[in-house]
Amino acid sequence: MTKLKMQTPDLTAQNIEKIAEFFPNCITETVDKNGQPKKAVNFAVLKQMLSGEVLDGDEAYEFTWVGKKASIVEANRPIRKTLRPCIEESRNWDETENLYIEGDNLEVLKLLQESYLGKVKMIYIDPPYNTGNDFIYRDDFKQTAAEYDEESGVFDEEENRLFKNTDSNGRFHSDWCSMIYPRLLLARNLLSDDGVIFISIDDNEQDNLKKICDEVFGDSNFVSNLGWQKVYSPKNQARYFSNDYEFVLCYSKNINLLKIGFLPRTKEMNARYKNPDNDWRGDWKPGDCVGNGERKNGYYEVISPITGKVFNVPKGKHWVYSPDTMKKLLNENRIYFGKDGNAFPSVKQFLNDVGGRKASNLLTFEDYGHTDMAKKEIQNIFYELEKAPFDTPKPVKLIKMFSTMCTDKDSIILDFFSGSATTAHAVMQLNAEDGGNRKFIMVQLPEPCDEKSEAYKAGYKNICEIGKERIRRAGDKIKAETGADIDYGFRVFKVDDSNMNDIYYSVAELSQTTLASTLDNIKPDRSALDLLFGCLLDWGLPLSMPYKSEQ
Repeated sequence: MTKLKMQTPDLTAQNIEKIAEFFPNCITETVDKNGQPKKAVNFAVLKQMLSGEVLDGDEAYEFTWVGKKASIVEANRPIRKTLRPCIEESRNWDETENLYIEGDNLEVLKLLQESYLGKVKMIYIDPPYNTGNDFIYRDDFKQTAAEYDEESGVFDEEENRLFKNTDSNGRFHSDWCSMIYPRLLLARNLLSDDGVIFISIDDNEQDNLKKICDEVFGDSNFVSNLGWQKVYSPKNQARYFSNDYEFVLCYSKNINLLKIGFLPRTKEMNARYKNPDNDWRGDWKPGDCVGNGERKNGYYEVISPITGKVFNVPKGKHWVYSPDTMKKLLNENRIYFGKDGNAFPSVKQFLNDVGGRKASNLLTFEDYGHTDMAKKEIQNIFYELEKAPFDTPKPVKLIKMFSTMCTDKDSIILDFFSGSATTAHAVMQLNAEDGGNRKFIMVQLPEPCDEKSEAYKAGYKNICEIGKERIRRAGDKIKAETGADIDYGFRVFKVDDSNMNDIYYSVAELSQTTLASTLDNIKPDRSALDLLFGCLLDWGLPLSMPYKSEQ
């Protein structure tokens, strides 16, 4: 029987094997920390293999920062962690295909690498904006609180997760780049070939994020830098300009496979269509039949079938339809000559033929919502609180529009900075509207709530507790309003250490002679369900798989 690995894939080793397939002469040998030989890349030879010129210097166009190499190593480093199921905090555990995962999102992304490789159709994230007041993730897991001022950050039980990145920090931008870079590297692996990622950001790190995304996803896969109108009126108290907009960077996995669908038409757009002649095909609006410039077969007479009046184009113009096409349109009553039949002809453009509308790269609050709307949405759900538990949430409408354009009815949607769980709310809302079966995966670090906040006083000790309760209440509200028979549940998982006790040898290094000392190395607090889902991760199977237990 094949041994279980009990750790996430070693992406560095996998990448070396991929390079060896194409450039075997660039592979050499070195020794690991135990003195054992292992494969390595001769980067000097590899650089020369990828260049048609002799490389003497080190100059190159690149974007770098202090700690970039360490962040790449961190992204590739395997971890010995697992996801433990938490049935009591879940909803509809046995039937649901949605996931809510508590833990550091870098660790979660590593744990999901095999089970969800290439399976996620859309990612939306709203990471920390690095304003100097927000917390960002620290990824040096060996760092202890003793090496940092206790008051500078919020720590978990291991004292190593978050710190407040103030602008007095000499590595203010570098630390943020080192935080986001490895997460995007891992997230790209999870995207399907026709997948897309949306990232909300403001002015503080937009430029750096764009450069990082160009490197991670490839600048050729850049789709758009969308501007989202987050407020519905300018702020007169602003010092320079009213900060009315944020950005949403959009990248594809492979832009040649990306398909951006249409949005529903607005009432204002449809109001332009009328039916003055009671055409059986419905409302329509007049379109021009004439184009600029002369063209072959573009100059001929058009006769009104009602009055017999003859029309032709002025000099320097042309009919946009050939004579045969114009004749066909006349026979189908698609050319309109006005109520009395004497008006210059126009073509009927029927509303039923138009379909949706192409999205603009300017995301107005009318179409996509604004911050105040988002606060009211949360306030309506947590009605017992006098104030929304989040200061800058995103509206359901924003993420629902992205999902409408970029997902199919069975797509998986991932948000690994899920915060207030707006993405889960949006997915359920869209499914209720179009009968879809989209699945969401929410990932959030259980950041503690401020003890002075209303949320904390109401019993919510961390952000995850708020997010899970929002999904429950939003699901109840959508079901009550629509009656839709969709998946309102979610399975809760929490990041934890390996199910196995620490031993001198890793599982892959065990032999017959060392096996006797490890006959029973499962941790005593682990259940059969813990082991089952640990195996699913190891085997690369989705965590939403159904199962049954038998005695």
